[in-house]
Amino acid sequence: MDEAWVNAVDCTSRTWVDKTVISRRDAFSKGLSTGPTNPSGKGKRLIVVHIGNEDGFVPGGLLCFESKKNTKDYHDEMNGEVFFEWLESVLPRLKDNSVIVMDNAPYHSVKLDKAPTSATKKADIIKWLQDKGEVIDKPMVISQLMTIVRRIKHLHDKYVIYEYVKQYNKDILRLPPYHCELNPIEMAWSTVKNHVKTNNTTYKLPDVRRLLEEGLDKVNGVMWKNFIRHVMGVENKFWDMDFMIDDMLAEKEPLLIQEDKL
Repeated sequence: MDEAWVNAVDCTSRTWVDKTVISRRDAFSKGLSTGPTNPSGKGKRLIVVHIGNEDGFVPGGLLCFESKKNTKDYHDEMNGEVFFEWLESVLPRLKDNSVIVMDNAPYHSVKLDKAPTSATKKADIIKWLQDKGEVIDKPMVISQLMTIVRRIKHLHDKYVIYEYVKQYNKDILRLPPYHCELNPIEMAWSTVKNHVKTNNTTYKLPDVRRLLEEGLDKVNGVMWKNFIRHVMGVENKFWDMDFMIDDMLAEKEPLLIQEDKL
């Protein structure tokens, strides 16, 4: 699964042209058109969430809504609540034992029981530790309490969505940070956005949404299988590189440094 966005003014930046037409007047005299001028700026946009597998995009798994903010990062309008509501609706549509591949966006990582930080009130830190079975039987400053927190917090690092999907006999697999090439849906987004850009002539959001849905329908199970196969190939290359680096490091002789005696 993944989120993406589509701008209302998305269109192709390059196209085939007739070089025999030397001006607008020349085009007019030949009964031709120079075509519409690409709009400037980004305009309105749609935020899109979807999920797919080797059979294609999951039916009923689309979440699409208009962005209300004019910001560079669409993640500003996604949050843990919106994502969780979408996940609730899509989980019953997935096969048993499905593994959901997702990135590390903040709204994917809302914790069930957030560990305190050094900015947390001292009384709240003590209560959190006591709730976890730790005995605080002597006065401690915050830095001492935080030492205990850091020692045990990994034992209580549970995410809201992890615990929720287990109820539906599903699991979650996190992508390594900054490795979107390991998510097959990225290639599906590329196909969908290309369809929008190629056919977008009105730059109106309702028409762009229609093109978006057409693009989603074009990405069938055969294409998804190819996307997944491609990602598996990329993953294997990473494994090969990892083994090669290990072998190169193992072949090097250890560097000995002798201290000078004064």
